[in-house]
Amino acid sequence: MEWPGYPTAVIGEAPRPQVPLHFGRPLPEQRLFAEGAPAVASHYGVIVLTGPDRLSWLHSLSTQDLTALPPGESTETLILSPHGHIEHWFHLVDDGEATWLSGPADPAPAIAFLESMRFMMRVEIADATAQWAVLLSTRELGPQWRPGTVWTDPWPGVSAGGASYTLPGAEHPGAGYRRYETLVPRELLAEVARTGLLDGQPVEFAGYDAAEALRIEAWRPSPEAEVDHRTLVGEIDALRTAVHLNKGCYRGQEAVARVHNLGQPPRRLVFLHLDGSGHTLPPAGTEITATVRGSRRAVGQVTSSAIHYELGPVALGLIKRSVAPDEELRLVLDDGEEIAAAQEEIVAHERERGVAAPPRNRDLFRR
Repeated sequence: MEWPGYPTAVIGEAPRPQVPLHFGRPLPEQRLFAEGAPAVASHYGVIVLTGPDRLSWLHSLSTQDLTALPPGESTETLILSPHGHIEHWFHLVDDGEATWLSGPADPAPAIAFLESMRFMMRVEIADATAQWAVLLSTRELGPQWRPGTVWTDPWPGVSAGGASYTLPGAEHPGAGYRRYETLVPRELLAEVARTGLLDGQPVEFAGYDAAEALRIEAWRPSPEAEVDHRTLVGEIDALRTAVHLNKGCYRGQEAVARVHNLGQPPRRLVFLHLDGSGHTLPPAGTEITATVRGSRRAVGQVTSSAIHYELGPVALGLIKRSVAPDEELRLVLDDGEEIAAAQEEIVAHERERGVAAPPRNRDLFRR
């Protein structure tokens, strides 16, 4: 999709092809998004399930309890590998006749898996990505967008049957976080992109980068960024909203229970305040180092980064659980430049924690 109606639009490439990252004002657009302007996530895939067995069948395959999901209630669920690694992550809402699944990925692999598990169940699986696009917003957009169904992000609440790996008693920085995903007919979005008008009136968008900056600020893990081939749910605090620990058997359940009940996840997600004096934003995949036994070694990598309109440069990263919470971290760019980073715990360093420490380092590199 091209955006001739918005000549200042900066369009993304893979893995976000044809997505308007910003419209010429990256930082003001973050405030605009926070105030309710939509951002386009046209690279999201959309899957529709129909048939009377759709929820009970998906319940048996995934991590969430879906047996009594009422129409219009939003949740999310995961498909895990036998070893508990995240393979597919769905944002989910049922309208009473169909179940809508969305997520920032090509839906083909997920559809192939779902088809392989359908057997004799009364379920039909359809790829609706060509018909529907996703708009992100911090408020419900209303009927002028002629939405299909709206998914309301449950983050950062702890859903029924869920659990939190964050420090107990501390106020979560995502407490005021709101995010909605509205399905919009692609032909309508294409018309708006071409003309810059909706029903004859100018429409003001925020860029996708604005939505990402506010997501990072809220410590919200994303299937687009915080998941690799070995990610466990406990490593990224996904047990809050995507896993029901008391539901029946599903693939990977034993691994989830073993880590939750007996051990600690091998990695932990951290929020990073970055030294912005070098004016370089580290991309995803940037190596994170720490001093280990007297020498500096790689302990993880950046998963998401942004220049936040209030906090300055920030990032999320996955590091080894053994790294101390007060350890000074440094990010190593490809050209050898290093960026100092102060961490805040998202997934707590230790399982038995007692009283939570206050959030640390939030103002260390604030502009």
